[in-house]
Amino acid sequence: MEPSSGSQKKRRNISTPLICLGIVLSIVAAYLLFVRPALMPSMATVGPELIVFFVLLIAFAVTFILLVITALVALIRAALRKGRDMGKTWQVLRRRAIWCGVLAAALAATVLLSQWLAYTPPIRAADGSAAPGSIAALEQVELNGSRQWVSIRGRDVSKPVLLFLAGGPGGSQLAAVRSELGALEEHFVVVGWDQPGAAKSYGALPKSELTRQRYVDDGCALAEYLCERFDQEKIYLVGESWGSALGVWMAQQRPELFHALVGTGQMAAFLETEHYCYNLAMQLAQERGHADVVRRLEAQGPPPYYGSGVAMKMASYLMYLFQVMAADPDIAPSSQNTFADLAAPEYGLYDKLGYVLGVTDTLGVVYQQLYDLDLRQQAAELHVPVYFFIGRHDINAPIALAEDYYAVLQAPHKELVWFERSGHMPWIEESELFVEKLLSIVQQAEPA
Repeated sequence: MEPSSGSQKKRRNISTPLICLGIVLSIVAAYLLFVRPALMPSMATVGPELIVFFVLLIAFAVTFILLVITALVALIRAALRKGRDMGKTWQVLRRRAIWCGVLAAALAATVLLSQWLAYTPPIRAADGSAAPGSIAALEQVELNGSRQWVSIRGRDVSKPVLLFLAGGPGGSQLAAVRSELGALEEHFVVVGWDQPGAAKSYGALPKSELTRQRYVDDGCALAEYLCERFDQEKIYLVGESWGSALGVWMAQQRPELFHALVGTGQMAAFLETEHYCYNLAMQLAQERGHADVVRRLEAQGPPPYYGSGVAMKMASYLMYLFQVMAADPDIAPSSQNTFADLAAPEYGLYDKLGYVLGVTDTLGVVYQQLYDLDLRQQAAELHVPVYFFIGRHDINAPIALAEDYYAVLQAPHKELVWFERSGHMPWIEESELFVEKLLSIVQQAEPA
């Protein structure tokens, strides 16, 4: 007996998306095996892979909306016609449900692949091949029972190790350090750390375990691991903004692990800093006629903030001050782009979500624990050489507080280094000078 035309159409409706899926899988396999390896050294994978993801996302969204509309139409027709003449509508509904499932599976596979295939680009020799003796790796390390991510980059694995502590809490700067301070890779093994609650390590710990002491303990465990792995007695520590305070606490707890500590965008007293920033933003907004900013700041009131929404309240004045610094002609223009950093191959698609949640969620959870911390009182003595790399025009971490801390600080050696064309981020705004000053510290610590 010949199969009915209805059965043939049903099989065709099911087989068409499966055939398309097979074709797509073949293309993906060819890309992963042959095209992607050639694109990785120049990071040219980023554009096409993000385009594929967003095309799939849009296609899924459209198909899902059409599925919902079709289902509603089917229900209405069934109610009005009591189920008569519904065959064609149910066929359309079934076909769209199949496509929706296929696209959902493709989206899930894309996210999983992006996580698995995240990478930091190789360090290349003159002929374009990976430089012999170099390292360019993204790795998970176990720190006090938690799996956390680091990037490790250097042209020569025998060079001194430098651990960069990102700002935050909850910030990730794996890609930014690579792009802005790539020259350090000639002289150091540069390690970036996604701290718990940040980007690749966003889910490393429950939020209830994100305490100042946990960050200190994990940072010291990482420093100890790096000493052992690279056969170094000590490492160099560079902390930016929140990372500058974290570096102080780490050096205070385990000074034997560190050649020297460099703090930039140096934090000193957290609540005093927030009061300063809030009041300055209010003053500048009033002077410049930015009534919307004034209204927003007045509505939320001054810090400290507790509970939910801490990060957004802080952002209302901190981001305004960043805009002020970005327009300051005395600060060197920066090519650094947050969206480019977020798109970087170090972060899979789920990591990119963690990147955003780190600065909107983790920061708010941790920062309200820091208001009573003042390094001038609680870390006035350190047993490592200390260097403050301070932007002359920094208005996010007030330079007066950094100077106060420097004045009371007791250390084997200390220096306050000014960056005359910088605001809060000398490592970006004057990156060449930043590298030069860091190398001079190495010369002092390890004389020829």
